[in-house]
Amino acid sequence: MQSGLHSFRRTLLRSLRPSHKVYSTYAHAKRSWVLAGTTAVAVSSLALVFSAGFGNLILLEDETRNLDQQKRTVLAGGQELIPYDEVQKHATRGDCWVIIDGMVYDVTDFVSQHPGGAEVILRNAGKDATRIFKPLHPPDALDILDESQRVGPIDPLSVPALEEVETEEDKRIKEARKSLPPVDAMLLLQDFEDWGQRILSGTAWAYYRSAADSENTFHENRDAFRRYWLRPRILRKVGHGDTKTSFLGIDTETPIFISPAAMAKLGHPLGEVNLTRGAGKAGIVQAISANASCGLDEIMEAREEGQKVIYQIYLNKDRKASEILLQKVEKLKPAAVMFTVDVPWQSKRTMDTRAKNTVNPPIKDTAGGDKKSRAPLGVSEAIGGYQDRDLSWEDIAFIRRCISVPIIVKGVQSVEDIELCVKAGAEGVLISNHGGRSCDYAPAPIDILYELRCHRPDLFNQIDVLIDGGVRTGADVVKALALGAKAVGVGRPFLYANGTHGQEGVERVCEILQEEITNTMRNAGATKVSELVPEMCGLAGPWVGGNRPPYAPKI
Repeated sequence: MQSGLHSFRRTLLRSLRPSHKVYSTYAHAKRSWVLAGTTAVAVSSLALVFSAGFGNLILLEDETRNLDQQKRTVLAGGQELIPYDEVQKHATRGDCWVIIDGMVYDVTDFVSQHPGGAEVILRNAGKDATRIFKPLHPPDALDILDESQRVGPIDPLSVPALEEVETEEDKRIKEARKSLPPVDAMLLLQDFEDWGQRILSGTAWAYYRSAADSENTFHENRDAFRRYWLRPRILRKVGHGDTKTSFLGIDTETPIFISPAAMAKLGHPLGEVNLTRGAGKAGIVQAISANASCGLDEIMEAREEGQKVIYQIYLNKDRKASEILLQKVEKLKPAAVMFTVDVPWQSKRTMDTRAKNTVNPPIKDTAGGDKKSRAPLGVSEAIGGYQDRDLSWEDIAFIRRCISVPIIVKGVQSVEDIELCVKAGAEGVLISNHGGRSCDYAPAPIDILYELRCHRPDLFNQIDVLIDGGVRTGADVVKALALGAKAVGVGRPFLYANGTHGQEGVERVCEILQEEITNTMRNAGATKVSELVPEMCGLAGPWVGGNRPPYAPKI
């Protein structure tokens, strides 16, 4: 009997601990949380006292009492477990509790300040919010709350068992996964995108794929690469060679890097950790998103020995918060920081917002009153509320005072601003328009790179120039390298691949690009990246008249 009681006690205590495995973020997974289901049967009208080295767990009184009169379960240290029915009483804008990973939080003061809007909290007021919280937040996201807002652990025996409900979307994804090809059958980056649309949840697909307004820049980013053609040179020995190169002193096996892309957990439970591990296996650099759904420490611990990463930084409205973050980043020793400036104002990311309106239509505040409820925000808008909208060139100096590693300014969209980045002391620039997610009708990055090559080629010797946006093939990478880019960033394809095949998908994207880069380089007459020169790439059509670039060789 004693052995059985100890076994029961261990089972119950395990249920009190926060778990990172409670929910699967795959949309097709069963969405339920049955707490202490087997142990609750054993408790009916007994008072049980268990002894342990660290103290006693006391279950008080008969569980069949009227819930309004039920006493709370008390740990020997004096901490009370919060009954579920008590949490349900706090479900309004003026009095709001939620449960996350077994802990009850009072978020009343935070509701109106939540960057994702009050509705996402009010929709889950008085309930367990773990399932929607974890895919969108790193593990340390709750550290901003003070102790007074941590009400205490939920009493697992008071939580009703939830029925397993399979939604229509769950069924759709489950069926799609049955026909998902093995990762080696994915031959193009487009394959991952096509399957990602079928496999990912509606929320994940909308966030990853979404772009600004009418999405003109998004489409132009890809279409622009078709305007630039290679001019292969023949009778060159191309039997041996490699794709190794470096930028900002960072060595890489292939001249690509993972552009900072947030919310990888929307596609896979391991989130950005898969990107880190995949990049490590392939020997390329990952730029870690400032809005990653995994914690920074967790991502850094997933690196292979000697693996280099870049950390993206958005400056906070509270500069002290940014200073503290940069000090933490400095201690983790990234190879560089990527100061992101291409989202000075929040754009309307149409697909993302529509998806949230479909899944979570506006709700009426149960507290009543005249305050109108906002329409639900898309994931993009929900995670960016802390960003400063009043950036200036002086902020590069602010970052320099906080950190010693190279600074890359991400989001440069004109030759004029590249020159200003040089004057401001940045070591690198990333020509980017945020994947078409910020200013609609912004120019395609490859066009700005070509303009820089034609009119200010001297700047290539003063700052390392990177590019991302619209890259879907190894040939795209080779074109950018020939025009002067040191390396080329890829974002969405890695998120799609992570969603379909996890880490194996991330590694496969690297394999596909390396193969295509190698093939294109050698067929163009180059065996290494340094042999790719501007004379090998230009606008499509004959190089005559106005189509002849200023760097074209004399004939």
